[in-house]
Order: sequence, then C-alpha cells, then structure tokens
Amino acid sequence: MSGVAYNQVPDSENEIHGDEVAQRHGFKGGLVPGVTVSAYLCEPAVRSWGEHFLERGRSHIVVKKPLYDGGEFRVDVEDASPGAYRARLLDAEGTVCAEGRIELPDDAGEPPIRRRDRRKEKGAPRPPATAETFERLREVGMCSLPSSWGPDSEMATIYRDPAAMHELLRHPPDGVRGDGWANMAFVLGMTNWHLAANVKLGPWLHLQTDCQCFSMIESGAKLVVEGAVVDLFERKGHRFVDVDVAAFRREDSSPVMATRLRAIYQLRGG
Repeated sequence: MSGVAYNQVPDSENEIHGDEVAQRHGFKGGLVPGVTVSAYLCEPAVRSWGEHFLERGRSHIVVKKPLYDGGEFRVDVEDASPGAYRARLLDAEGTVCAEGRIELPDDAGEPPIRRRDRRKEKGAPRPPATAETFERLREVGMCSLPSSWGPDSEMATIYRDPAAMHELLRHPPDGVRGDGWANMAFVLGMTNWHLAANVKLGPWLHLQTDCQCFSMIESGAKLVVEGAVVDLFERKGHRFVDVDVAAFRREDSSPVMATRLRAIYQLRGG
C-alpha cells in the first residue's frame, strides 16, 4: 500500500511537529507524529483482518527516521502469514522510516487491571521532564488522564482526506460510509497524551510501542488512561523513558488497550 503522509498537529505543544523547532534539531521540517507513522504500518492489518484486529490485534513498532508532511510513502509487507506480518514504511527516497511486526493472536491475553490512579487536576502545574522527576513518578505513581474518541479527536484521521481511511475508521460525512471506530493513531496516541499530561516536555520523540488491543473503541467512548514509569536510560546523549500505559472505559473499567511506550524525553543538547 502507499499514501501521502499527514502531520495532523503542526501546532502541537510538542514543537518537534513544527518546522522551526524541528529544523533547529537538524530535521527538514516538522515531523509526522510517530503514532501516525505507526498507524500506517497497521493499515494492512485493518484491511485484512478488519474488526478482529481492532479488538485483539498486537503490534511492535519502531520509528527509525522522520517522515514529513505531504511526503509520499509506501508500506512493504514481508513474511506474511494468516496471523502475522512484518512491515517497513519507506519514504519517497527509499529510506526506512519505521518497521514493525503486526499480529492477530487467537486471544488478547491477560488484560490490564485499572488501578484507579489519582486524576490529573485540570490546570495543575506539571514538573519538568527530568530524570529526577521520572524517578519520583516511578515511586509515587503517575496521574490518570481522561480521554474520549470521536470525530473531533486530534487523531480523527491519519490522512488529510479522511475518505482515504478504511471505512471501519471513518466518521461518515454526507455521502461517505464509515463506522467511526478508533484508528491506531488514536489508540497509540493515548500513550503520548498521558506522558505529556504528567510532565512538562520540551521537543520530544515517540520512538517505539508494544501494543495489545483488548476492545474496539466506538465513537463517543469515554476513557481513562493510566501509566507507570518502568525504565530510564541515556544513549548517545539522548534521554529515554519507558512507560507502561493502559486505557479503560470509564463506565465499567473494561480495558481497551495496553502499550509500552519508549520515548526520547530530552534530545541531545536540549
């Protein structure tokens, strides 16, 4: 499959998605979100397995190089079997921007259990994203974050033209069929929003996710997101954090996803 990359959030608080700050860090321009790049790698799964993937699919995805708004890309599927495939996303120059393994297991496995973490108060100050802050959060826990899915969600589409989405994932405007189920950019995006709700980040990078879906997310769903810091390390001057994140329906605490996020929370020289 192929497509044209879309940066949904050029004015994001994470200024790495804007041209000025991204160029200051050596990129050509604002980066397409890592969760959007990851969603492109999951597109063949949605097309092949449909609702089954959205309700119990599994993915391990690593973002390796930047993808830019308006750039053409293709997804090459390799080692495909009835229940799994490997995929690479390449830009117009043939650079591998991301790769992953996508699976449809027979069952989703052991579900996460909601801890009922304390809720992040609206407008409450966030501590700076430092190793000391994350160590403290690892000890005392992170705050939970409310979320909801619908046509006005930040990641409502992964293409500039929503009609390019699979019909399972489209919110139907006049004349276009769609079921409005949450796409993988939204599902994985909850990890980013949870992290950013707990700490004040500068420009940062979403690098890797290991995700297990537990339920399709219908339009209008009200969710709560919980997370826990599991690792911190430094490599080549960049500072990394791993966070386990899970999302649940607010009304009955049933799980919809569990994901381990790896991010560079402080870029070299930042």
